[in-house]
Amino acid sequence: MNLLSRRSLAGCAGLLLAALGGQAEAQDMADMPGMDMGPPASSPAPSQPAGHGDGMTGALGPYPMSREGSGTSWLPDATPQAGVMTMAGGWMLMGESLIDGAYDHQGGPAGDDKTFVSGMVMGMAQRSWGPGVIGLRAMLSPDAFMGKDGYPLLLATGETANGRTPLIDRQHPHDLFMELAASYSIAFGAHDSVYVYGGLPGEPAFGPPAFMHRTSGEDIPEAPISHHWLDSTHITFGVVTAGYAHGPWKIEASAFNGREPDQHRFDIETGALDSQSVRVSVNPSSHWAFQASWARLTDPEQLEPGVDQDRLSASAIYTRPIGASGVWSTTLAYGWKRLRPGPASDAWLLESEFSPDRRWTLFGRAERVVETELRTPGHYTVAKLSVGVIHDWLVAPHIRFGLGGLVSAYDLPSALIPDYGRPLSTMAFVRLKVG
Repeated sequence: MNLLSRRSLAGCAGLLLAALGGQAEAQDMADMPGMDMGPPASSPAPSQPAGHGDGMTGALGPYPMSREGSGTSWLPDATPQAGVMTMAGGWMLMGESLIDGAYDHQGGPAGDDKTFVSGMVMGMAQRSWGPGVIGLRAMLSPDAFMGKDGYPLLLATGETANGRTPLIDRQHPHDLFMELAASYSIAFGAHDSVYVYGGLPGEPAFGPPAFMHRTSGEDIPEAPISHHWLDSTHITFGVVTAGYAHGPWKIEASAFNGREPDQHRFDIETGALDSQSVRVSVNPSSHWAFQASWARLTDPEQLEPGVDQDRLSASAIYTRPIGASGVWSTTLAYGWKRLRPGPASDAWLLESEFSPDRRWTLFGRAERVVETELRTPGHYTVAKLSVGVIHDWLVAPHIRFGLGGLVSAYDLPSALIPDYGRPLSTMAFVRLKVG
């Protein structure tokens, strides 16, 4: 592993350990610009329930930290604050992780079995610097160690394992380095801010928060088959985003490297910032987050040189705290893409998670996708429904161990039955969650 890789690993590990340290420094965070702690925990603000943001302001603007999702995306303000926080030398540090160990059985003639480990480890830091706030983020994934062909996932398409043939009916592994990013924001009064965000890798201003960062999907151990319509740009090797936030509104634009990550999952890739995106977001209340976005990707697919893509996305997320620690969150999202030259296709996703007390979690995900890259050539409208349950045990402060399972069923056109049959897929998993 090269010097950059070793330093990035060490920095992220150190940040996570600091975040799990347990005792904050005596410095009062309320005295730090950009660290408004709000009212005491005994009397939370009506729009910010206790335990769902803790009064901390975000790295990109004067709004609750709980609003900030993956990259520069927005979640509802009522989203539970997942990380463990501490202070160190004027920095606010936060760390979180979720690691799944799964046994995956995908049924039917096109299915396969595999045991694998997936998830993410994330560290964040922010502090006042000059007239604004500087933020740092690092996120790593164990996916890179599962092998270049990822894990079996019927109807999933996108990327390659060997640089020669596409992955079909398998979910590609995410890169070891999912995000290495920095941001700087300047607030104007109580409601306005401008910011710039850059990452290598990072996430451009397109789509809803990535599936492992939205509350409705973070506990589901398999990726959505709509991933490459909605949020596959969440690992982009080179991105710069500038944005303006005004109260519940935000508009932002990105220039980024449109090429998707290659089959080498441990390196840092580079490329021209040849693609563009624009996103408008609005949070009309503490429970809702809406976005609409557009992107033009230049030469995104390694196996389709010279083919560009236009993409559109729209989504709505609803999140409501339940009791002292529970949550219910639902996401409805739509994605559309057109190859240039080539056909257009789209995808719908509806996913929801209900956890009344953080011991039991029920989840479901329904998807409808128009696929053009399956084993049988042609346009096919396919659908998938997954439902599952997890039981967690609190094994230490901020650390939970869980056991779970899910089952998936499919609706396929008759032309695909010879390849797929009428499959039923299952997954059993254990997981460790910090935060």
